[in-house]
Amino acid sequence: MGAFNSQLGIAQSYYAATATPPLETTRLTGAATADVAVVGAGCTGLAAALAAARAGYSVIVLEGGEIGWGASGRNGGQIIPGLRMSAFDLVRKYGADHARKLFDLATSARDAVVKLIQDEGIECDLRLTGHLTGAIRESDMPGLEQEVRCMREVMDYPHASIIDHAAMQQEVARPYVGGMLDMGGGHMHPLNYTLGLAKAVIAAGARIHSNSAAIELSRSSVETKIQTEHGYIKAKYVILAGDSLLGDLDRNISRYIMPIANYIATTSPLPEEITLIRNDRAVSDTKFVVNYYRMTADGRLLFGGGERYTTSPPADMAAFVRPFLEKNFPQISGITIDHAWGGLVSVTRTRLPHLGRNGPVLWAHGYSGMGTILSTLAGRLLADAIDGDSRGLDLFRSINPPPFPGGTALRGPLHTLAMLWFSMRDRIGL
Repeated sequence: MGAFNSQLGIAQSYYAATATPPLETTRLTGAATADVAVVGAGCTGLAAALAAARAGYSVIVLEGGEIGWGASGRNGGQIIPGLRMSAFDLVRKYGADHARKLFDLATSARDAVVKLIQDEGIECDLRLTGHLTGAIRESDMPGLEQEVRCMREVMDYPHASIIDHAAMQQEVARPYVGGMLDMGGGHMHPLNYTLGLAKAVIAAGARIHSNSAAIELSRSSVETKIQTEHGYIKAKYVILAGDSLLGDLDRNISRYIMPIANYIATTSPLPEEITLIRNDRAVSDTKFVVNYYRMTADGRLLFGGGERYTTSPPADMAAFVRPFLEKNFPQISGITIDHAWGGLVSVTRTRLPHLGRNGPVLWAHGYSGMGTILSTLAGRLLADAIDGDSRGLDLFRSINPPPFPGGTALRGPLHTLAMLWFSMRDRIGL
């Protein structure tokens, strides 16, 4: 998986081009010890490291590449409160009381992230301007209306409302039939946010080692050991926060997620006379293979669309994204694409995150496209559990998804067939 990650082009991304200066970190060499060893310097791992360090634990973070160069620094930067499973479906599956607890915990991620940004002075183009879900078909509207009612009446969440066709035309220069506006949402520069978290982690006394991929995890009755190419860490606790890049470091855990490649492009700055998104919202749609987009701080359209279910990225990522972009916005057909890159998103069978613990080893992953803010919450919950408060972790464990069927050999092909079926339904309008 590491080789595939290196082909996804984050060095050519808009985020890398506009990132704050990188932190100076070194490779792990030789032996080290810590109370907590964290694998992965994305938002999950960094949030866990920050909370653990501030609780008084010694912490070392291992990152296989550069800080934030996994999903945390590649994603669309959309702040969407909640979970990938709708509030209505949470109630239907788990009952109103349990669903309300899950929804409240998940939506608390938004305020936690905003507070971290404010407290740490992280400059990440934060815009709390709302998130729009655009309805592709008339048949999508009853579901959105049902969701708003559930959020208001069951979840006591007053920030979502229905947008009719006329109002939607004033929001986005694309012919949606209507939509849902969640004013709890927004967007940000995710790589700069991740780098800001890393700076806070170092300030709290933890160590971060980049270019130090974990290649083996072993346990004894008294300690856990993580081996890298040039050294190792012995720790009381280990947090696995590699998400789609975890690989087979722990094969039992990797059975629960499936990496999917998604591709993003940014245009050149739009001419002043072209307004695609009013009110600076983050936008996505009701397709199974979601189109999502927003404006950047310097006036570009940042657009994500299309997925691939193979481990071979397209030779030309800009050319791969362009048809999706131009289908949504034909008024800018032919515009220059200045940046294009890919990202791995880990999904679970239920599209709910997978958090867990096996003795001294804890993990969180499988955000299914909702990791921009959920990952920060999950990391903190893992650190809380180490410090004796497992309520949040236990709540998420109560909804853990089942593993993918087929074992190592078949889970990828079986999932690919299912995803291709749903993407075909998008194309033919079902």
